[in-house]
Amino acid sequence: MEKTGVYLRKEELERLRQAAARSGRSVAGLIREAIRNFVLRRQSSGPVALWNGEPKRNSIEHDSVYDES
Repeated sequence: MEKTGVYLRKEELERLRQAAARSGRSVAGLIREAIRNFVLRRQSSGPVALWNGEPKRNSIEHDSVYDES
C-alpha cells in the first residue's frame, strides 16, 4: 500500500469523520472503500438501456416483434 494525501473541504472532512465514527471504521478505510466501489468498480459488460415508455409486450412475448411486418 502507498500513502497519498487528499485535500477536502472542512465540512467534507467533518462528515467523513462522523461517518467513520458511526461505522467504527477509520477515515482512510472509508476513503479506500469509496474508491473501490465508485472509481474502480467493473464496468458493465453489456448494454444498459433505460425505458420510460409504455411497454408493448411482456418478456414472454418478446419474439412477437418479428411477427410484425
